[in-house]
Amino acid sequence: MKWLHNLLKGVSLTGALFVFQACYGTPQDPLNDERGVAPMSFSLVSHTTGAPLEGIRVLVKDWGDLREIGTTDASGRCRVEIPYYRNQMGPYLTFEDPQGQYGTRDTTLADLRERDIVIKMDAVR
Repeated sequence: MKWLHNLLKGVSLTGALFVFQACYGTPQDPLNDERGVAPMSFSLVSHTTGAPLEGIRVLVKDWGDLREIGTTDASGRCRVEIPYYRNQMGPYLTFEDPQGQYGTRDTTLADLRERDIVIKMDAVR
């Protein structure tokens, strides 16, 4: 009879753990740090030539306002820290060329864990 009692306890515990995982999912790697920002890096290149674009301003929409968070370097790369809010799909980013050679580009990134993101910008004709 004791074995039946232990078996029922094990089944009950397993059931409780299954319900917990079904409700809350498996643990995920945190996208953001304790400050509420997610680090991210990407490259900006010309759509036609593939050449890296230097000096492109990176802006993020933060509570309705656009705020500059970085500028691309000579290799077209930029590493930024983006405010992360769990209730949003992803950060809303804007890329602007101060010289006006390339058109402004807007994007929303759904997954901040992506690596080697390449964003192509079209030249203004």
